[in-house]
Amino acid sequence: MKIYTKTGDKGTTALFGGTRVPKHHIRIESYGTVDELNSYLGLIRDQDIHQNYKDTLIHIQDRLFTIGAILATDPEKAILKNGKERLNIPKISDENIQLLEKEMDSMDDVLPPMTHFVLPGGHQTVSFCHIARCVCRRAERLATALNELEPVESNALMYLNRLSDYLFVLARKLSSDLQANEIKWIPEKQ
Repeated sequence: MKIYTKTGDKGTTALFGGTRVPKHHIRIESYGTVDELNSYLGLIRDQDIHQNYKDTLIHIQDRLFTIGAILATDPEKAILKNGKERLNIPKISDENIQLLEKEMDSMDDVLPPMTHFVLPGGHQTVSFCHIARCVCRRAERLATALNELEPVESNALMYLNRLSDYLFVLARKLSSDLQANEIKWIPEKQ
């Protein structure tokens, strides 16, 4: 399989199912941002963090590939003529969403309660989490905008929403694990 196909040289790309759309189409922006997020999660996973976090991130990266495939599929061609779904992969399940919630609850149980917003930073690994969180929020915004034009699976949207929360809690937990200074945002007085 060659990496280059030359089929996108004129500014279009093919969705799964063959439909060609401009490379700036919101569907392409949506799954491209999910891909960007997945790359940042790989960067976090490459840090010196506990293996449990790495294992969870690998699972999340797998789920993001599923979301990318869902977003890259033309909804009008998602079902084949024989009635089968074009994507022969596991969907985003309620259990996938619940795993993120369980992981957040587990981390929250050992963290001090949040009383203020926190400024991103304190340690490079923590900063990578905050960047990934922001990219995740952008992916969610794009996917929900796409959903207003063409339906997107609701669990995929919920997963992105929960994932940004997970990344915030992970940033706080890593701040604690790495003994990084978590700076509270307290507005300056005028």
